[in-house]
Amino acid sequence: MLVVRPLNELLGLVPVLVGLIVLGGGDKWRIGMSVGVIVLVVLFGLLSWFTTRYRITDEQVELHTGLLVRKRLAVPRERIRTVDLTAKLGHRLFGLSAIRVGTGQHEKAGENGGVTLDAVSSQEAERLRQLLLDRARVVVVSTDADAPPHEASKPLAKLDPKWLRFAPLTLSGLVAVGGTFGVLMNYAQELDLRRSAFSGLHDVVEWVTNAPLALTIAVLLGVVLVLAVIASLLVYVVQFWGYRLTREADGTLRVRRGLLTTRSVSVDEDRLRGVEVQEPLLLRLGRGARTTAVATGLGTKGESSLLLPPAPVAEAHRVAHEVLRESESPTGSTLRRHPLVALRRRVVRAVLPVLLLAGVLAYFAPAWAWQAALALLPFAVLMGWDRYRALGHALTDRYLVTRSGSALRETVALQRGGIIGWRVSRSFFQRRAGLATVSATTAAGDGVYHVIDVDEETGLLLADAAVPDLLRPFLERVDRPS
Repeated sequence: MLVVRPLNELLGLVPVLVGLIVLGGGDKWRIGMSVGVIVLVVLFGLLSWFTTRYRITDEQVELHTGLLVRKRLAVPRERIRTVDLTAKLGHRLFGLSAIRVGTGQHEKAGENGGVTLDAVSSQEAERLRQLLLDRARVVVVSTDADAPPHEASKPLAKLDPKWLRFAPLTLSGLVAVGGTFGVLMNYAQELDLRRSAFSGLHDVVEWVTNAPLALTIAVLLGVVLVLAVIASLLVYVVQFWGYRLTREADGTLRVRRGLLTTRSVSVDEDRLRGVEVQEPLLLRLGRGARTTAVATGLGTKGESSLLLPPAPVAEAHRVAHEVLRESESPTGSTLRRHPLVALRRRVVRAVLPVLLLAGVLAYFAPAWAWQAALALLPFAVLMGWDRYRALGHALTDRYLVTRSGSALRETVALQRGGIIGWRVSRSFFQRRAGLATVSATTAAGDGVYHVIDVDEETGLLLADAAVPDLLRPFLERVDRPS
């Protein structure tokens, strides 16, 4: 660890060193100060090893750390919900892993939300994973995140290289390009880099500036598109290379993934309350989706809850039914449509902002501005129609299924036994339309899942049938006139 911690810190500072040494203006004082800061960071990493101790008792996990300010953290073992194993490049070179013990709260590590043991040997990390998850049966499985699963593990899914075609349909590439551009511009201003270092780029900017507007826009869009595609492929490979989903003999679902930094996340099946199939707009157009777990202790949507990376939508539903041990995926069930009045509400809510924008532009801007805004009306109507098409719900023997969303379509299969309450809300316009939003509350995932704009009677009957006797004391049956 005396080598790993500084190595991981230095890997993160490589871009800064390159900017200072290669593109710097020759200011020795600035370079010396920057190198001094890097040395202090490395020394801080060394001190963390000397001042960190941990202990695991029958009741709690304790972590003692700090030099000037000592911190003593303790997490009761009965509150442990997740145990994540992460191995950065420096860890992997020396056969180490970092253990993140989570309690399901949203605080950062070390702030009552959990503790991180960084780092222990991979063999010890695997032993602690089984110990802290409190498994009744202890089995011997692979101790290396990069090793194939043990014979006792049942493989449920693994990475298919064909899934790379879904990488450009995510926004990860565009975000990576934008973030990289912002960092480079920030370094260029903060470090006062020489213009000669960017002479070639300066010539390109001048050519683009002097070119016709249409050509400039086309070139910029083309460059951004190419860079975004390349970046998205790199991000997909780095995040999901070696992806495997297995069902362990100790009663957990285990996800392993990562190229440079490997990560292993274990989800206790006893805490699994359902699954969610997510279809962002671009991914949906390419017939792709991703699957996440709805489980206690994993919090809201994040990396820990991911069961399947962007993949074909059929694969997403297959993984859902494998994880839930169902013969057919509840997320692929035929859903009941909502009333047509819900379509009117969605179209109005999509069109009204466009009309308001056109009205403002007609008063404050040239004539072409409000005309261009009105050209967005067909797209607004199409968006409202798509949001209505997404609405649906169903009730199976074990699951409540609900679907909604357009930019991000989400289909959730929630265990009926995991529903701990109902919330029925009706806005002023919903009451006039005879609609309601029925929300199932649970101790897992987002905490609440909505059946949006359903007929009031249908929604109440759905809630009553999903969890009998929970809502019934608040219902009153009224005989309607013929």
